[in-house]
Amino acid sequence: MLLGLPNHLAPQSSARAIARACHAIALVLLAAGAIVLLCAQLSRSSLILWPALLALLPMVGLVLLVERVRSTLSTIAYLVIGGAAVYVYAVTVLSQISSVNSSDAFTVALPKLALVMVGGSGASSRRGPLWATVGLIAGEVATQIAVAETGSLPRVDVTTLLGYLLIMITMGGSLVARERAYREQPNLHRAAREEQMSTMRLEIEQQASALVHDTVLSHLAAISLAEPGPLDPALRTAMQEDLSTLVGQEWLSEAEADVDAAHRGWDESPLALAVEQARRQGLEVAVTGDVSAISRLNPARGTALALAATQCFANVLKHSGTTKAELVTFSSDTDVTVMIIDDGVGFSETETPSDRLGVRNSIRARIERAGGTVQIWSQPGNGTSVMLGLPADRSPLARQSAPGTGREPERPSGPSYPESAA
Repeated sequence: MLLGLPNHLAPQSSARAIARACHAIALVLLAAGAIVLLCAQLSRSSLILWPALLALLPMVGLVLLVERVRSTLSTIAYLVIGGAAVYVYAVTVLSQISSVNSSDAFTVALPKLALVMVGGSGASSRRGPLWATVGLIAGEVATQIAVAETGSLPRVDVTTLLGYLLIMITMGGSLVARERAYREQPNLHRAAREEQMSTMRLEIEQQASALVHDTVLSHLAAISLAEPGPLDPALRTAMQEDLSTLVGQEWLSEAEADVDAAHRGWDESPLALAVEQARRQGLEVAVTGDVSAISRLNPARGTALALAATQCFANVLKHSGTTKAELVTFSSDTDVTVMIIDDGVGFSETETPSDRLGVRNSIRARIERAGGTVQIWSQPGNGTSVMLGLPADRSPLARQSAPGTGREPERPSGPSYPESAA
């Protein structure tokens, strides 16, 4: 029960669990004592058992008090008042019920057991054995005084002793389990840390795989489409920058990008640049919807959306058999959604070869790592629709009106090259 709990919470958790069990048992014992008295009273109306019934009431009230306030004072109050109540109960029962004539009678043992149980659930679990022992002694002393006054037989109360041994074994086992849990906690924390590191490594590997897929294959496609002779200087510069990014591992800190970058509006957003790049590759992209919604994405999600969209455009160019696509943007209170639609030949995602990483890694896994979802509708001959959904940023900056105007972006100049296909 204690494994996985912080060390400062384990003792309280264990002690509280034992205390509640003791309180429940004590209430059951007191209720059983009251039922026995009521049955005896109903069977013989001449008996005077109401003092014993009244004696049980303060014990019930103090059990509830100890349950709510586990302190040394409340425990001592219960033991003192409970001892007096046991004495009144025992005197009444031994003097009124003829069949009960010794101190080991089960009827007499009921309130004594309740005294031991609540004594064992005191303010401190390490002092629990002491409180249980005090409860046993108080109950036995009160009972033996009652036995002496009524002339009953003094005998060893085996029932109460067994209850005492039960609570002692339970508390002792709890202490042993706690010490064992303390020894195991470092191993649990180490295992949790290793699992966390493994998850981080997997995410980094997936991120690296997607980036290598997007970048290296894009370079190969650009080279294959280039005119014979030396590479265009702009294309060479773009390749060098991409390779420098891969080698320098700047991509590992995408989430720490400039906060303002995600809120500059459509014209300067990564998604707008991806659209422009696809247009330069020969894809006619129609942009519709509320493009200002893109400003509600944080930098990491905005970048992930742009990279996934870039891969979608590359797939359209290489596999769909069409040169037209539509990008639709819309949003809700919590999400920003982009759909990329083409009327090409379509495909079946389940039949995509396992070595094709575009849809699986560069689109789906990339968006899911950013906390979003991907849905793909496609059938051979019926075109393809890809819906990319990401949680919107609820920061004050994101809720402000975006500076974009909702119109399609100007087509800025700059180096560009085709992206890879799935």
